[in-house]
Parts: sequence; structure tokens; C-alpha cells
Amino acid sequence: MAKSNYTEDNIKSLDWKEHIRTRPGMYIGKLGDGSAFDDGIYVLLKEVMDNSIDEFMMGEGNRIDINVKEGVVSIRDYGRGIPLGKVVEVVSKMNTGGKYDSEAFKKSIGLNGVGTKAVNALSVNFKVTAYRDGQAKTADFSKGELVKEYKLVSTTEKNGTLVEFRPDDTIFKKYHFVHEYIDRMIWNYAFLNTGLKLYLNGEEYKSDNGLKDLLEKNITGEIIYPIIHLKGEDIELAMTHSNEHYSEEYYSYVNGQYTTQGGTHQAAFREALVKTIREFYKKEFDPADIRKSIVAAISIKVQEPIFESQTKTKLGSSEIAPGGQSMRSFINDFMKQHLDNYLHKNPETAKLIEAKIVANERERKELSGIQKLARERAKKSSLHNKKLRDCRVHLDDTKDARRLETSIFICEGDSASGSITKTRDVNTQAVFSLKGKPLNCFGLGKKVVYENEEFNLLQAALNIEDNLEELRYNNVIIATDADVDGMHIRLLLLTFFLQFFPDLVKNNHVKILQTPLFRVRNKKETAYCYSDEERKAAVAKLGPKPEITRFKGLGEISPDEFKHFIGKDIRLEPVLIDQKSSITELLNYYMGKNTQGRQDFIIENLRIEKDTEKELIG
Repeated sequence: MAKSNYTEDNIKSLDWKEHIRTRPGMYIGKLGDGSAFDDGIYVLLKEVMDNSIDEFMMGEGNRIDINVKEGVVSIRDYGRGIPLGKVVEVVSKMNTGGKYDSEAFKKSIGLNGVGTKAVNALSVNFKVTAYRDGQAKTADFSKGELVKEYKLVSTTEKNGTLVEFRPDDTIFKKYHFVHEYIDRMIWNYAFLNTGLKLYLNGEEYKSDNGLKDLLEKNITGEIIYPIIHLKGEDIELAMTHSNEHYSEEYYSYVNGQYTTQGGTHQAAFREALVKTIREFYKKEFDPADIRKSIVAAISIKVQEPIFESQTKTKLGSSEIAPGGQSMRSFINDFMKQHLDNYLHKNPETAKLIEAKIVANERERKELSGIQKLARERAKKSSLHNKKLRDCRVHLDDTKDARRLETSIFICEGDSASGSITKTRDVNTQAVFSLKGKPLNCFGLGKKVVYENEEFNLLQAALNIEDNLEELRYNNVIIATDADVDGMHIRLLLLTFFLQFFPDLVKNNHVKILQTPLFRVRNKKETAYCYSDEERKAAVAKLGPKPEITRFKGLGEISPDEFKHFIGKDIRLEPVLIDQKSSITELLNYYMGKNTQGRQDFIIENLRIEKDTEKELIG
């Protein structure tokens, strides 16, 4: 290997904005185009929102106005307002901010003062206005550079801060905001801050019952007993068991931050739940039987929390105020007192919980032999049949910046999986090849997951048998043909996930790969079109009688072409579940008996498809 020179010329110093723009992943995680809930544009919005929430938590202002329109975000709070002499520095100078003062922000979400600077540096337009005691101060920035600092002016506006920004589309390429993701974010802020009124594009978001409201909004279908809602100093908890879940589902928060990957507080809750239940019933129940089908939300407030990354998706703190207790002791003491008291005061609920645990135990024992054989088959198959072409980085590689980019493509047949395998990024993209159509598992029990080879191997590949904590890929991508058979396979896979692993869908891990329906080309140029509208535009652009190819299967797309569709310009459509919809009702409509409503849906969409084919032929 040739040696490279390493001299003083190789040492470079970047100012704060250059560093953020050069290494944005260090500050906001993955970039993305907005099709995933953890894409960077939502982190930008969250960073500004967190400052406004901190004002409310300090008892200042009970309203926040959020507007998102045509790629521009504005957030107006009614807190204390940035001190007027420090407006420019607070949003553009590292190591500057009020959160270094623990008295000014006692239990803040962020304590390093980086968030707003990152938003500033990664926005093509950034404007901040502080209103304070009848005066206003405004400053304009572009990509972190100060464009204009305005003089102080008198104002009748109430105290607070207004931030407006447009993400830089040279960094967030072809970005778009998905309303459902912002809707969920704003609802989370409402649930965690009772009494706060938030307005998203004029629509009010408000919660009176905190985490109890959160579970009621997110749980679909029947629950086994009324939601248990407990509150204490710096901690709030809501929990129940669901009839529609086979695994565990958690919503965990620290100082209002949604810790999607859990952390020490979530682990402590799972442990404390087992201990409290065992002591109350005086039985050594298996932890898996206690926690199976549980849906719970936990929120804690910690002074100076330690997160594992700037994006704050996992809590790493092991100590907690007051008194410097360990996280385990703090949550265990709370559970031992409050949950134990609740169960003594509500014997009917206590009976229902015990019956659920006993039923879980019975089912586990019935499945134990099948599970053992299934694991052995999965291990042997992965070694010899090579259904899984794995990648090098996985979601649990917390020190690898690429972990949030990890994906697994679920393909039908060897042809499509072969094309993707040849062109994929071997570091972050895995491929799983299906053999034929999966079973329609609607209405079937968990036993089928272990007895059906395809489901068993897919479950093993994703590593989701017990819960999502060990999920190996951030994006579970269904990559099937755009024809009738491909759509059917897509529905069968979604049924599998919704039936047995609904939280995989609810947490936005499941995506649909969008591949072009048409290729339009002449001798000089080729255009790939994902819709009929794009096809018409391409035909108009490329001139008279270009060659038009209709892709009916992924196997028709060569590896050389596939590299355009799974690289940096990949198009992923998130699978979003309306929070007002019951998963059982959805599955019954699409996968149950052939109702008149479904027949009408199929006929109408078949008519649209035939009209398109006639236009192409004619």
C-alpha cells in the first residue's frame, strides 16, 4: 500500500457552522428527505420546540404556535424571550446559552446549547426574534452566517421568542414534511406537558391526563383492564395489557424528550415491574409472562441527563436526583409504593392482570418446544440456504454513525434480490429473499410464526422474537413488484407485521420501496418515472416518440439500473397507521372475508389501472 503524507497541512480547523455543515450527522443523526420520522428535518423542528417547551417547564408561557407550510417552519412561544443583548450569540456562538445555568433551566431537555446553532447552520434562511418587556430584537442568518442584525424596536407583542427557518435543500435533498410525523411529535409534547396549549397550523393540541391520554390515543383495539395511571415527583407512568399485542410496547421520555431507543429509565421500569408483580402476588412469575402484551409509557425528569448521542434517543444516565439515587432504585421505589397500592385498592384489575400472566405462561409453555425447533431451523437455514445477505453495520452499533441508515430489503424471489444484492451498500443494506407468497396469517395465533418457515426465518433475521429492543435494522423495506402479485405479497407481509409486531409499524420502521413504473428514453437521455404524471412530463421533455418501458417486476430492472433506486436518491414510502383506526378492523377489511366495501375498492382501483394501460397502448 502506498504511503500518504501526513503533515501540518493536513490539520484543519473549522469554525462552528462549517463543522456542523460538514458533519451534520453528529448533530442531527441521519439526513433523509423527510420520509422517515427520524430524518433530520424533524430533528431541526424538535430542537427549536425543545427550547420553547423548556420555557413552559420553567413556568413561563402556556402556549406555542407552530406553522409548517411549503417547507418553512415557524415556532412562536410565549416564554421569557431571549435576553435582547444576546440574541445573535445564543443562536450562533458555541458554548453560549442559558442552559449552562442550572437555576435558569433546572430540568431541561438539552444542556449543551448546540441545538439551535445546528438549526441555524443547516438552514438556508434562519430568523430569530426575541420579544421582551415591550422591545423586540431580530436577526437574519443564512447557513449560519449573520445576514442582518436589526436594531431594537418597540413592540406590543407578548414576551417570547419567534424562530423561522427553511432547511437547506442542498443538505436535505428533495425534503418534504410528513404531517403525520409532526402531528405525533406535537401530541407527545401535549401529553408530557399538561396545561400547555399547542397550535399546529391553527389546530389545537392539548392534554389534561398526560400519559393516560397518550396510551388511549395510541392503543388500538381492546385492552384487558383500565389504564393504570400513576404520578409522583419527577415521574409519571401509564400502563395496561392489550389483547392485540404479542410483544412489549413502550413510550419512554426524559424531560419531554421521546427516547425511541429507551435507555436506563426504560430498563429500570421493566425490571421494577417484574419485581413489584412478583412481590404482590407472591409468585415467581417468569419476566416474559409478566411483560408480554404490555403497553406502557414512562416519563421522568432528570437534572442534567446524559444521552448517548446529540439526537437524544437513548438515555445513558445511571444516577438521578433527588438524593443521587440510581435510576434502578428511584423507579423501583416508586413502583413498589404506587403500583402495589393501586393493585390493593383495585382488586378487579389485579385479578385481570394475574389471569393475563397465567394465560401468557400457558401459551409460552405450549410454544416452548416449537420455539426451540424453530430457532434451530433458523440458525441452520441462515448458514446454508443464504436467505439473508447481511450487512456489516447494525442498529445496535451505537458507535457507528451509519447505524440509523441500516436497512433490510424483503424481496420476492431470487431475481429481484439478486439485482439488489449486486448493487447494495454492503455496509448498511441487507437483503432477505422470500420464497413464494407468505401465508395469510390474519386471525391465526403466534404458533404460526414458528411453524411457517418464511415467517420464522424473517423473524430471526430481524431479531424481533421477544421485543424490538434488539431490532437489527432501522428500516424494514418491503421491496415487491408493482403488479397484482407484488401488491398481494406486500399486503401479506404487512398483515404479518401488524398481527404479531404492530409496534414495528407504529414506530415507523416499515417502509415500502418505490421503484419506477416507467423508463422513458431517447438516444441522449433516460428518465425514470414513478407515476403516470412523471411519465407524461418525461415524454413532453424528451421529444417525439421516445421509447417507453413499463416495469412490471423488479426482476426486469438490471443491477446497473437498480443502483439509482436504492442509493442516495432512494424513495421510501412510510407505512403509516391512522391513530384513530383499529388494527383489527384494518386487517379484517383487507385480509378477512370478502366484504362489499373491499370489492368496491378493488373494482375502482382496477379501473384506474386499466385506463392507464389503454393510454399506453393507444
